Amino acid sequence: MPAESDVERTHAIAERALELMRTYGASASPRSYEVWYTYVTGERPAMNDALKRVVTERGTITEAEVEALHAAHVSPQRFTAEAEKTSASVIVEIDDVMEMIDLALGSTERYGESLQAMSAEVSGGVDRKRVREILEALVVATKDVSATNRTLEARLKETRGEIESLRETLESVRIETLTDPLTGIANRKHFEEMLVKSIDQSIVEQAPLSLIVIDIDHFKRFNDTYGHLTGDQVLRLVSMTMREQIKTKATLARFGGEEFGIILPHTNLEGALTAAERVRVSVMGRELVKRSTGESLGKVTVSLGVATLRRGDTSVSMLERADQCMFASKRGGRNRTTTDGEYDHDLGRAMSDVA
Repeated sequence: MPAESDVERTHAIAERALELMRTYGASASPRSYEVWYTYVTGERPAMNDALKRVVTERGTITEAEVEALHAAHVSPQRFTAEAEKTSASVIVEIDDVMEMIDLALGSTERYGESLQAMSAEVSGGVDRKRVREILEALVVATKDVSATNRTLEARLKETRGEIESLRETLESVRIETLTDPLTGIANRKHFEEMLVKSIDQSIVEQAPLSLIVIDIDHFKRFNDTYGHLTGDQVLRLVSMTMREQIKTKATLARFGGEEFGIILPHTNLEGALTAAERVRVSVMGRELVKRSTGESLGKVTVSLGVATLRRGDTSVSMLERADQCMFASKRGGRNRTTTDGEYDHDLGRAMSDVA
């Protein structure tokens, strides 16, 4: 993937962010810039909605409001804070349950002691009046234990629901840290983790593993001609097509500016080539339409590279080989798929000038 494309796109985003900061009277602090840069990329829709509400109402934004947006939507510390808050809540719930259990155990122990004392007294011989008194005391003690157990049961049910809710919160935070916010598929971090895990699993199971790398053809042209918002629409179109065409258990990811990856466990070269071609043909068959005007922007095409796991492969070597196959598709005319079965990666050439 050409470095120039990413550099120019980030410059365009930066210029737009600075323009908006001046328009709405925002300070030029690092956090303010980060908020506006993120706004222009569209990576955090919830933050964009909140920011739009503020500037629409007053036509300006305060430093305090920028700080609040940064803390709520941009700062990586937010995820840590969410996790710490949830963990603390779980600890409180567990402490409450343990206290209830201790109370129930104490009540049960006292009940047992009462039964033993009554049993000893009865076995020693008592009159009918005393037997009746013992039975009445036994009924009272039994009711007390039963009430305590019912309270504990109700509290356990309540706590179970609360802990389940906390678990869901932690899971949503975890998913957010592993998801590309623009496309909704896995991000680079998740992709790299899954590739390492998939290779290890494939070696243990002695099963095939394939990797597809996808790069959008002439992506820079879309950004230069129609703007980065249209470029984002192209990225979403490709990710949506991947979801529709890859039905097997696979990891779909965006791990570069316009570069995507598909990890296919238990899939040989033939199966991976078939999957890659489904994606390529489907993308090519879609017409890109500018949402604001309904104007047709033509077709989008992608170039793909396919690599299968070889003896001695690491995640780095496998990804590099798939990447080189993708660039071979670029050099071959774009809108095509190249596999490592037909391309000798040792003969790869410099690729930085291919877009």
